[in-house]
Amino acid sequence: MHELAIVEALLETIVPKAKESGAKKILEVNFRIGEMSGIVPSCIHEYFAIASKGTIAENAVINLETVPAAIRCNVCGYQGVPDKENYSCPACQSLDFRLTGGREYYVDSLIAE
Repeated sequence: MHELAIVEALLETIVPKAKESGAKKILEVNFRIGEMSGIVPSCIHEYFAIASKGTIAENAVINLETVPAAIRCNVCGYQGVPDKENYSCPACQSLDFRLTGGREYYVDSLIAE
């Protein structure tokens, strides 16, 4: 259910910014979601359609792009994508790592007229 709060915050950000820029209609929103964020993409689509009703973002296309998880291994120093089978360091198989990417979510861009 936190997806609804995320969509509401998203709209509270993009609608005023688009209006400030003179936009009458938001056509497309490009949103990036980290694969480790816990956000359910289908819920973003569903809630965006509901929450945007009556705004300049109503009927806008929302494009979701997944940001892959990234780690820094505390044992061998590897930096990159973890082994997806067991989320370990692919270089040394350690589970002692820090997640450095994949938790974020943000508006990458939008198209308005």
